[in-house]
Amino acid sequence: MFDDETMIGGSLVKLSTQDINDYFNTTRVSIKDNPKLRVPQQEGHAAAVAHFAAGGGRAMEQIPVGCGKTGLITLLPFGCANGRVLVIAPNLTILGHLIAKLDITSPECFYRTSGALTDLRHAPAIAELDAEANFSDLDEAHIVVTNIHQLASAGGRWLGDLPKDYFDLIIVDEGHHNAASSWQNVFERFPAAKVISLTATPFRADDRPVEGEAIYHYPMAEAMRRGYIKHIQASNVAPSELVFSYRGDERTHTLEEVLRLKERTWFSRGVALAEQCNVSIVDASIEWLKHLREGGTHHQIVAAACSVDHARAIRRLYEERSWTAHEIHSHMPEAQRARVLRDLSDGVLDVIVQVQMLGEGFDHPPLSVAAIFRPYRSLSPYIQFVGRAIRVTRPNAPGHPDNRGIIVSHVGLNLDQHWDDFKQIDADDQELVHAWLAGAEQPLPRSRDDGDRSPLLPDMIVRHELTLDRFLGETFLDIPQDDLPQRILEVLKAQGIDPAAAGLDPEILRALQDTRLPAGPTGPVAQPVQPQAHRQAQKHRLDEQSRALAYRICTAAQLAPGGKKLAAKGGTGATTDLQAVIILVARAVNAHVGKPSNSRRDLSIDEIQSALDDLESIGDAVQSDVLQRIA
Repeated sequence: MFDDETMIGGSLVKLSTQDINDYFNTTRVSIKDNPKLRVPQQEGHAAAVAHFAAGGGRAMEQIPVGCGKTGLITLLPFGCANGRVLVIAPNLTILGHLIAKLDITSPECFYRTSGALTDLRHAPAIAELDAEANFSDLDEAHIVVTNIHQLASAGGRWLGDLPKDYFDLIIVDEGHHNAASSWQNVFERFPAAKVISLTATPFRADDRPVEGEAIYHYPMAEAMRRGYIKHIQASNVAPSELVFSYRGDERTHTLEEVLRLKERTWFSRGVALAEQCNVSIVDASIEWLKHLREGGTHHQIVAAACSVDHARAIRRLYEERSWTAHEIHSHMPEAQRARVLRDLSDGVLDVIVQVQMLGEGFDHPPLSVAAIFRPYRSLSPYIQFVGRAIRVTRPNAPGHPDNRGIIVSHVGLNLDQHWDDFKQIDADDQELVHAWLAGAEQPLPRSRDDGDRSPLLPDMIVRHELTLDRFLGETFLDIPQDDLPQRILEVLKAQGIDPAAAGLDPEILRALQDTRLPAGPTGPVAQPVQPQAHRQAQKHRLDEQSRALAYRICTAAQLAPGGKKLAAKGGTGATTDLQAVIILVARAVNAHVGKPSNSRRDLSIDEIQSALDDLESIGDAVQSDVLQRIA
């Protein structure tokens, strides 16, 4: 019978069906009152046991990022399963984390680190359902772990050949995906299996409901109070005035007018792609990063961009301010992505600029400043991104200055609507979910119809921002500082540490409060930029934009980048059509600034800026030339 004592049962040797059916009810584990387990792990397990004991159907539990969701998954089979367990991950990154926590041969095994099992010789047998697995591997396992693509792939062998009663319990990680057809096919294949999904965001961006009855949620505010996750605060750059042109019509708006206009898609999109607005976010994020690093920890910035081209532009802004940065996106070769992530992990990078990357399962606590350079039209992707900066660098240390996450953006991006909703996730009123999901996710730029080249610049072009004089924002949770010493003592006791034996009492801790870092910057500070660094960064920017323009001209002219239709016409020396268009664009840029070929390195900052400002009209002329050449 299942209980909360510290003994074991089962075996790692070949198992009979009876062994597997009984294992999770006869194995004695330490969960309740285990000081090494977090509150949501203990409470989430108890809620699941009670739910399934009462005959409940499919269930869902909400656990914030960084609060021990993976550890909870390792515990859920005990007392809930009467047979083999299936654990499903949405991607390979999360799959790797799950296997490391479940597999007793791994140093990261949660049964080992938590003390949930004391006789590790008899931990559950694990099998990974992958291309190398066979049915005998699965037959001998208590827990089968896989990702949804391997399990439910079209033409796959697993779902069709496994008996319908093969699994008694299905555990879904990142359960907000479970309404998709691939997940539903799995549930239908094993109709008698109990199903429980775990997620940090119990809603979907497509407004479809998450599968399962909500049986437990752990409040994000409480997670901050206990030091499980960082204390998050928003900091939005606010100009006193914004001067911009929209489709050629120049306008000036005060801050109050900007705050009204931000709800319009064309306005927030224009702010996102405006260099002046990007500079203000870059400078603000650097100011916060410098402040956080005063404590000695190597905090880092994670930035969200609209597109690959936008990410490169943001990277250049950080680099010309002497900060090491790199972009990462799905179009990069896998080896290059791996190098970027390695540089991030090793602390080589100060900033990583991502385009729809570093999503679920990505875990790097030093990311403490989340710089948002793009509008989000729905709450779910916004929370997924903010989650990258929410994991603590100092575990179980509530109030520690290193455990702060700063969300930096621009008021014109209209992200405060999501910040307000973000703070309401803990509310009981589930009707708010529909308001969170209003609107569709902003798509990446795409080419227009054949012959109509997609523009490099939006209809709205910001000319300049006047007097960046303030930050608008607030903390997620106002933690009373008078309560901090007592909360620290409670956390220490929960970890099995006697504060008195360590010479700590509330008065000593109150004295230590005076040594904490100040609250942080109160307003924007322009970061210094050397003229040479600015010219070199803009020169690289011109090179990148010229290549992007050449690719878009190829698309508009229906030329395959690797084709030879244009190249065969001669006059460029190129061997492919894309190379030919790149050469034609380079010639046109040189002609625009009055420079001969191969003199790009000699361009002044004014010449470079002139070419960047007029690159769209330069592209019109090159596209016309290309169409005439291939006619």
